[in-house]
Amino acid sequence: MNKLRKKINDTPVVRWLVLVIVATAMMMGYFLNDIMSPLETLLEMPIEEGGLGWTSTDYGFFSGSGGFINVFLLMLFFSGLILDKMGVRFAGVLSCSLMLIGVGIKYYAVTAPLAGETFNFNVLFWDVHLPLSAAIASLGFAIFGVGYEMCGITVSKAMVRWFTGHELALAMGIQLAMARLGTAAALSVSAPLARYFTLSTPLLVGLICLLIGLVSFFVFCILDIRLDKDEQCLQSSITNHQSEDDDQFHLRDIGLILKSPGFWLITLFVVLFYSAVSPFLKFATRLMIDKYAVAPDIAGFFTSIVPFGTILMTPLFGSVYDKYGRGVTLIIIGTGLLTLVHFGFSLPIHASAFAISMMVLLSIGFSLTPAALWPIVPKIMPMKCLGTAYSLIFFIQNFGRAIIPMFVGKANETDPTYTTGMQIFACTGLAGVLVAVVMLYLDKKMGYGLEKPNIVNEG
Repeated sequence: MNKLRKKINDTPVVRWLVLVIVATAMMMGYFLNDIMSPLETLLEMPIEEGGLGWTSTDYGFFSGSGGFINVFLLMLFFSGLILDKMGVRFAGVLSCSLMLIGVGIKYYAVTAPLAGETFNFNVLFWDVHLPLSAAIASLGFAIFGVGYEMCGITVSKAMVRWFTGHELALAMGIQLAMARLGTAAALSVSAPLARYFTLSTPLLVGLICLLIGLVSFFVFCILDIRLDKDEQCLQSSITNHQSEDDDQFHLRDIGLILKSPGFWLITLFVVLFYSAVSPFLKFATRLMIDKYAVAPDIAGFFTSIVPFGTILMTPLFGSVYDKYGRGVTLIIIGTGLLTLVHFGFSLPIHASAFAISMMVLLSIGFSLTPAALWPIVPKIMPMKCLGTAYSLIFFIQNFGRAIIPMFVGKANETDPTYTTGMQIFACTGLAGVLVAVVMLYLDKKMGYGLEKPNIVNEG
């Protein structure tokens, strides 16, 4: 009987190999997503000096284009449907292929002789005038963005599929750490590569990285097919009357998601939490310079404490959740630290040492909360519609991340002490704490098991 129950993902070496494979594909995607971020000044240089002659407006349009298809054409939502309907193997290969195509188009835009050519079009009442290179690069980034977001939810579902009953939170923590390592690598190596070689060199390196990611996903497909066979054998050895169709995703299953109070609480929390973190990091460097008199050359280091800290601490906190449980409690503690940090930044304290201590606390909170947050979603949503649930959460999250920076930017303009802006972030975090407390109450009422460990004792 024990042999019948043995599946390939019950073997630690194999499931950790799967983690490395799929997280590598995701890391390559994160690397490519930010590969052109440090190149703004080079892109805006005159063509005769090796740049592309873009303006700040051109670069801003390009930077925002990564989300155009996902948000305005609802592709982020449809990506979840594709994942749940076609499975992780199809979605993974498709997402890596789309990213590869998108980067290929961007590489063409940077290397092709398009000097002096322009592209003009109208969106509603907005007349857009771009250099042809910027327009083509934006098209590539928009296509890349579809694959990038699809890859994120695909890898998350793959982790749930392979690590449920095992070290799920630790696996997701390592996955997040590797993704952020990809971002850190892009920000570190892109500009030096472009300066020492050519403007297109970082994209060429990225193309090679994505090829590695695509090949790695093909290896994952082989192992995942084996897991399918093991699960089919297990099902055939157990007598039950459950229809196989019950495990298949149907469009009507979207109703299961939308009717779930747990789903809406998690979604609201994600909107509040990430609206208090991601937009803050965009203002943080300027905050360090203006309020804490940090030199511009090292202000970025202060901000980088947060992502580099999460690389180390997210897997650690994920392991704690796996072994000891208390998922919502960890979320409350992490979000409470986040709120405390923003209130701290609103105080009339101007010491740089204080700023460093606040960034360290923020790094802890930003590691603690996601380490427990994403592994609780599968405890509320059934596996068959997990991809759609993740995609809906990310889709709704984008609106919060777009709105909050507008309020903070306006507040910083009218209050250059940053007090009002930081209080907006703090209130957003505090609202997240309150939502998490309600989540704890709902867990006790509905019996989701959010406070229970992820590792199932087989003995």
